[in-house]
Amino acid sequence: MTSNQPLPDFADHSLRLHTPTVPANERRMLFALFLAFIAFYLLPLMSHGLWIPDETRYAQVSQEMLQGGNWVSPHFMGLRYFEKPIAGYWMIAIGQAVFGDNLFGVRIASALSTGLSVWLTWLIARRFWGDPRKSFACALLYMSFGLIAGQAGYANLDPQFTLWVNLSLVSLWFAIDSRTTRARLGSWAVLGIACGMGFMTKGFLAWLLPAVIALPYMLWQRRIGELLRYGPLAVVVAAAVCLPWALAIHHQEPDFWNFFFWNEHVRRFAADDAQHARPWWFYLPMLVVSALPWSVLLPTTFIQAWNDKRQPVCAFLLLWLLLPLAIFSMSSGKLPTYIMPCLLPLALLMGNALTSLLQQARGRTIRVNGWLNVVIATTALIALLYLQLSKEIYQNTEMFSLSLAFIVLLGWIIANALQILRPLTLWAMPALGIGLLVALLPAAMPGQIVDSKMPDRFISEHLDSLNQTTSLLSNDLGAASALSWLTGRPEVTLYNVIGELKYGLSDPAAASRKVTQQDIGQWMTEARKKGSVGVVMRVNSVDEIQEVEALPTDGKRYQRGNLQVLIFPQIQP
Repeated sequence: MTSNQPLPDFADHSLRLHTPTVPANERRMLFALFLAFIAFYLLPLMSHGLWIPDETRYAQVSQEMLQGGNWVSPHFMGLRYFEKPIAGYWMIAIGQAVFGDNLFGVRIASALSTGLSVWLTWLIARRFWGDPRKSFACALLYMSFGLIAGQAGYANLDPQFTLWVNLSLVSLWFAIDSRTTRARLGSWAVLGIACGMGFMTKGFLAWLLPAVIALPYMLWQRRIGELLRYGPLAVVVAAAVCLPWALAIHHQEPDFWNFFFWNEHVRRFAADDAQHARPWWFYLPMLVVSALPWSVLLPTTFIQAWNDKRQPVCAFLLLWLLLPLAIFSMSSGKLPTYIMPCLLPLALLMGNALTSLLQQARGRTIRVNGWLNVVIATTALIALLYLQLSKEIYQNTEMFSLSLAFIVLLGWIIANALQILRPLTLWAMPALGIGLLVALLPAAMPGQIVDSKMPDRFISEHLDSLNQTTSLLSNDLGAASALSWLTGRPEVTLYNVIGELKYGLSDPAAASRKVTQQDIGQWMTEARKKGSVGVVMRVNSVDEIQEVEALPTDGKRYQRGNLQVLIFPQIQP
């Protein structure tokens, strides 16, 4: 229909890329992508600590799910936490169940979700054009987009949600393009599964995005009857996927849907005081940044897409890119990662434009792309040298981390210089530069950033002492969640801090989980009668200095940067 070559139907055989029907050159390209996935996505997963606030939170919530056996209601450090549904926590919990309570186990769900999205990019490009080189270009571009590559090794829910949205829209196209009733039914069913899992990962947006793309496309193609005949199958399958958990959470926590719908959807979308409020145009420059190291290709991509807008493939991809982008832009609350579902169609459009440039031997745009990246990396290198010489952001004991930072920037410069020198043959070199960045830069952070953003590194050095304590206390949610995950103990008392646990702490049964500065003396006395007390404090401000000064003075104290670990011995009652 829109393909240059007849290809197997999605529901029957298109997932079997290892079969002899795949030509040898395609297998080599797939193998190259797989090696890149291992080298740049999997191997670095254990090279650096958990970033706060997201990674420590998701690690702890999922660990608690494993320990407590409650796979229905999310709890964060023992408190009700209804910001997101359950499926994302399931995936992270399964990772920890299989690989252990370690960095790899916490992050593997994000890496695999991104890897599967890369595979979907290859799969749908193969269906669109039947051109192995174009499929490889699209998959490589998607894999090396800065936002995609950066989130692949980061434990949060956006890579998972992006996978489900990508699967739903890939399935939608396969349903539209199927040649048999059996394949069409299978594709609509897979769409329903993806929508159901997407809903249980981040909410109602997983249903909205496929609907707003499918309706105008089918109207344009005058196939609305087909949508009405087969669409209900996807709705039924999605409901079947979601309904058991939806009923279970309603039975176990009747207030979940009230909080989740109004706070996480209506308020975040429309409220003046929405969390992460940004102007409507926020995602326009963010799209350019997200497409690095390929941003110079954006004008060529959109010009070609506009010229081809009447072709079914191009029209479908433009709807997939622009309509979600418009929806995200209308929301009051915005984060950069929200536009990740827009990047797969962008990679497909860009891969199509890039291969056209290569086929026509037009290397100027590709060469300019290399120059932009070289300028960015050179500027960053000069800034790093200046900061190190003037402010010594890396201490004498951190020369290895400084060396890694230089390797990343020099590697970026060299990779893109090769693209400049031979744009038509070494066009893919920026992907190597972004791979080095993803693999090495997190481990190259200076100690002050590690101490501030990865508190689990410092806490783990005193884990033996903290494990022997009877009570745990912290004045910082990021440090508290890291402490809870490392010790495997959800019951960390929160000292003068509420933050995102406002809802959970509002439960009268949670009154014992928080203590104010006025009450800390009495709390410490009672806790130390039961056993020793472990405390992790973040000390940045005058108020936090006063919080530390309100603690007893007879404990062992360890300090690094703005973090302190204190161990107070038991006192006799």
